[in-house]
Amino acid sequence: MSIFNQLLSAFFSRLFFLYILSVTASQAELVSGYEFSSEQAKEFQDDDFQNPGFLLIEQGLNVYNKIGDNDQLCSNCHGLNGDQFIPKSIAQFPKYHDILQKPVTLRDQIQHCWVSRLDNFSLEYDDPELLALETLVRNKAYGEKVNVNISGKIKPYYEAGKAFYFTRFGQMDMNCAQCHDIYTGKMLRGQKLSQGHTNGFPLYRLESQKMINLPQRLRECFRSLRAETFEQDSKEFRDLEIYLNARGNGLKIETPAVRY
Repeated sequence: MSIFNQLLSAFFSRLFFLYILSVTASQAELVSGYEFSSEQAKEFQDDDFQNPGFLLIEQGLNVYNKIGDNDQLCSNCHGLNGDQFIPKSIAQFPKYHDILQKPVTLRDQIQHCWVSRLDNFSLEYDDPELLALETLVRNKAYGEKVNVNISGKIKPYYEAGKAFYFTRFGQMDMNCAQCHDIYTGKMLRGQKLSQGHTNGFPLYRLESQKMINLPQRLRECFRSLRAETFEQDSKEFRDLEIYLNARGNGLKIETPAVRY
């Protein structure tokens, strides 16, 4: 067999493998990362007084109640302490923003309101205040089922995120699917590999003892693969977030979750 035929055969074999893997993943029963957590992590998450994420929610309320540079308040639109947030709407992020002409994550939407509604300077993507606001807002949809719409204008971004999910990176030459589709339930260091769902983000990590958002966790994964990572606000991570959230459609939002 010629080298060309060998390469062609290897290419189609890998393509067929990815197709089978994709079908298998889509047919698998959705299981929240909570079910793969240790008993200690579950106890922390279930107790609002022990769960460190609720400290960040309190910080988020302080930021929420700050007067904007134009003397406006978040509560003018969303009620006292965010009581008028719509859980079903929160559960639909990421979604396509017709005015901005692009998909936006929940962080992007908060940032947009922060600047356009309150006339504030934009926050850095990893700013603690933005993380606190995201945690506060997503917690308002606690128990609501994730419901990301992947039809219409957002579909190409979803497909790009899906392709990214199955792309190998780094010195380990691994992709997301190998951990979260193939080896689900196996132990890796001190944790049991979950299906990699995002319904708990932002969440508290016991390993690092801090709250993180999804892009921060993705960067940690890339470093584990010994790969050059992407910026938190990169198009690649936004596309992947669309795919990951839609992949978990039907799971209940658990923010703030606690994971290893």
